[in-house]
Amino acid sequence: MGAGITAGATARLVVVPLLLLPLLLARGAEAVSLWRPPPEAGLLGSAPGRFLTQEEHWMSQTLDHFSPTDHRQFKQRYYEFLDYHRAPNGPVFLNICGEASCSGISNNYLAVMAKKFGAALVSPEHRYYGKSSPFEDLTTENLRFLSSKQALSDLAVFRQYYQETLNAKYNRSGADNSWFVFGGSYSGALSAWFRLKFPHLTCGSLASSGVVLAVYNFTDFDKQIGESAGPECKGALQEVTRLVDGQLQSGHNSVKELFGAKMLENDGDFLYLLADAAAIAFQYGNPDVLCSPLVEAKKNGTDLVEAFAHYVNDYYVGTFRAPVASYDQNYLKNTTPAESSYRLWWYQVCSEVAYFQVAPKNDSVRSAKIDTRYHLDLCKNVFGEGVYPDVSMTNLYYGGTRIAGGPFE
Repeated sequence: MGAGITAGATARLVVVPLLLLPLLLARGAEAVSLWRPPPEAGLLGSAPGRFLTQEEHWMSQTLDHFSPTDHRQFKQRYYEFLDYHRAPNGPVFLNICGEASCSGISNNYLAVMAKKFGAALVSPEHRYYGKSSPFEDLTTENLRFLSSKQALSDLAVFRQYYQETLNAKYNRSGADNSWFVFGGSYSGALSAWFRLKFPHLTCGSLASSGVVLAVYNFTDFDKQIGESAGPECKGALQEVTRLVDGQLQSGHNSVKELFGAKMLENDGDFLYLLADAAAIAFQYGNPDVLCSPLVEAKKNGTDLVEAFAHYVNDYYVGTFRAPVASYDQNYLKNTTPAESSYRLWWYQVCSEVAYFQVAPKNDSVRSAKIDTRYHLDLCKNVFGEGVYPDVSMTNLYYGGTRIAGGPFE
C-alpha cells in the first residue's frame, strides 16, 4: 500500500490533448507496496485540511459481474467533491481507493489538478475493504468474489452510475463527461488496467508505481532495499538478520520479546515483521530514522539487535502504527470485516498477484527463511487448500509489462 518502491522501473508518458493531462502507463515497472497501510498519525497526522471531504455516499453494486444468474448486490461506499467542478461539462477525476479502508478524498496533488482543470473528484472504496464488505463473515468461500477483475467491473459500473447522477443533477440526459482515472501501487495497476479493459469509459489513466506485472518470487524487492540503504546501513541490517537468525536457531525466543512480538510463535512471521519494519523506512522516504542509529551502534560496538528493536518499537509500531499481531497467521484467519484488512490483501496475494517478497539467494537483507515455502504455507494455513496465485494467467489477461492503453489521438 502506498507509493511503492520501484526497482529499475521505466515509464511511458503520453499527453492527452483534451486537458494536457499526463497519462502514465508503467512499462517494465516492478514496483510493489509493502501491503502496510499508510500511517494514521505521526507521519501523515490528522491535521485539519487533510481531506477535502469525508462525507459518505452509497450505491448498490453487483456482487458477481461474471454470473448471469447471481443477482446479489452489496452497498459500496464512495466520496464526491464538486467544489472545483466546472459544471456541467468539466472532467471527472476518479481516484481509486486500493487495499485499505477509504476514509475520504485527500487534499493532495490530485486536488491541485482538479482545481486547475475544473474537475469533479470521486473516489469509490474497493470491494470488501472498509465499509464496502459484501459479507459479515469473510471466510475463504466468501472471498471468492475478491479479485482485480471484479474490482475493475465495480469501477465500470460506478462510472456509469455516477455519470447518470451528474446528468440528473444538471437536468440533462445522454451527456458524457471526460473521465480520468488515478491510482498508486495496486490501485495504480487498477488504473492502468481500467484504461486497458474499458477504453471507452475513460480518456486516460495515471498509474503511479503501478504494479502491472504480477511476479511470483519478487526477489528484486529485497535487492532494492539493500541498494536504497547503502553499504553501511545494508551491512548493519544484514548483521541484525544474522544475529536474530542465530538466536532463533539456538532456541532463544526471548529475542522476540525485545520487539514486543512474543505472540508470533511462527519464526517466519516474526522475521517477516522485521523485514517489513526495515523496508518501511525506505518505502516512505525516512531512511535516516533507521540507518543513523544502526550505523552508529555498529561503529560504537553497541548491541545492533537492541538498536534495531528500538527503531521497530518506536517508529514502525509506534509512529507508523503497524500492529504486530497482523503478522500472526492465526490473526489472519480472523473473518470479521473490521479486523480483516490484512487477511483481505493476503487473499489477493495468495490467489492472484503473488509478489512473494522472498529473500534472494545471495546478499539478502531479509532472512533466508522468508522463502517461497513460507509464503505457500501461509496461504494454505490461512485460506486452505486450492488458493494459489496463477501469475502467468494474471499477466496474460492484463499484458504484464506489455500493457497498452492506446491508440490516442
